[in-house]
Amino acid sequence: MLAEMFKEFVEGLQIESIEEESKRVKEITKRLNKSFRDLDDEEENSLIVGSLGRDTAIKTFSDVDMLYILPKEIKKQYDDYEGNGQSQLLQKVKKEIKKRYPKTIVRGDGQVVVVSFESINKTVEVCPCFERADGAFDYPDSNNGGSWKKTDPIPEIEEGRTTIELSNKNYKYICNLVRVWKNNVGFKFGGLLIDTLVYNFLNENEDYKSATFDDYLSLIKDLFYYLKSRNKDQKYLYALGSNQKVYNKNGTFVNKAKNAYEKIKDITEDSDELYETLQDIFGKTFPVPEKIQESITIEKSSLFGRNVRQTEEFIEQKFDVDIRYNLKIDCIVKQDGFRNKLLSNILRDKFPLKPNKSLEFFITENEFETLSKDVDNNLYYEVYWKVLNRGEEAIRRDCIRGQIVRDKGTRKKFESTNFKGEHFVECYIVYKNVCVARDRILVPITT
Repeated sequence: MLAEMFKEFVEGLQIESIEEESKRVKEITKRLNKSFRDLDDEEENSLIVGSLGRDTAIKTFSDVDMLYILPKEIKKQYDDYEGNGQSQLLQKVKKEIKKRYPKTIVRGDGQVVVVSFESINKTVEVCPCFERADGAFDYPDSNNGGSWKKTDPIPEIEEGRTTIELSNKNYKYICNLVRVWKNNVGFKFGGLLIDTLVYNFLNENEDYKSATFDDYLSLIKDLFYYLKSRNKDQKYLYALGSNQKVYNKNGTFVNKAKNAYEKIKDITEDSDELYETLQDIFGKTFPVPEKIQESITIEKSSLFGRNVRQTEEFIEQKFDVDIRYNLKIDCIVKQDGFRNKLLSNILRDKFPLKPNKSLEFFITENEFETLSKDVDNNLYYEVYWKVLNRGEEAIRRDCIRGQIVRDKGTRKKFESTNFKGEHFVECYIVYKNVCVARDRILVPITT
């Protein structure tokens, strides 16, 4: 039964078609070929790279990574700029793309030109580049005065697709599962880093290349054990295929994997909490057999001999989720006659949080807002909040809550500590109907 659920889940993550996205890539390619080569062709000189290129993306992907290969002879023109030639190149590419899409948001973003398509709810990130003698590419980085950086996606694509074939698609499926896990937990975890770690995991655990879905519970345990055992301070790994450095900026995935491993390490197919644990790790879209779901529903609705309204909502059931940015929230704890304190400090020092206090939740870091601004564009996004009450008192009062509500413009959420329980508050950043960042903070209230 569990094998069937894993199969159903993984199949539900697959991308059905990228026809519309490919169409936009071709339109951009045709415009740039006309601009830089006076060539009327929609396929020459461009390449879809990234997770889509390696065939490891999941259906909630929100961006298409595209290389456009410029004529080699114009590189010197941008090398000779007294200022930031890389920035000038990105602005030139942006200007040419705007000729094709005059009403579409097109913005420079440090290393790429981002084209945001309302109609398909996707962005195409155009990376202009120059081919090198070794088959890799130089691309512009306009940060810190400008420089050229190297990328080598073709051997990564070839190695990724070969590994998918040689592993009976297990490599692809595991990469998919890691992506949906990071989206559910809500942390930034780069696609190439994911694919490289999974590639290394399979090379160290060869038997899983021929795994069936019957093996996936064991596989998942060993995968999280592998991830939690990495050195979070290791600055970079060598990418599959290309051996170029893929940077591990903060090692966040290590602690997140530790949490996941602790949840699942002792779970068996006979465990009562099997599906609850898998949904906790992979989200509420992980399927539960009908009979078990009926049993869970009856059990929840009859706790303490009364009906309890199941009011909790889940972000993945409202929006696509593709976590690409860091988000941090905190809370000011207030009480008359006492000095204000930050909830993060209270949790760190393990002080009890008692009732009758006012809580002001706020965003301390919003990487989407920081990174997605351009000189002439301030991208519109929405903030949503969720407050979930847990524990016996919440059930007794029939006050679980858990609805996802839109922020009213303050970027804050005001609550109070009313009764005992391990409650939590979650915040979401939604851009073009995609949740691109999320964070959660625990609110443990004692008597």
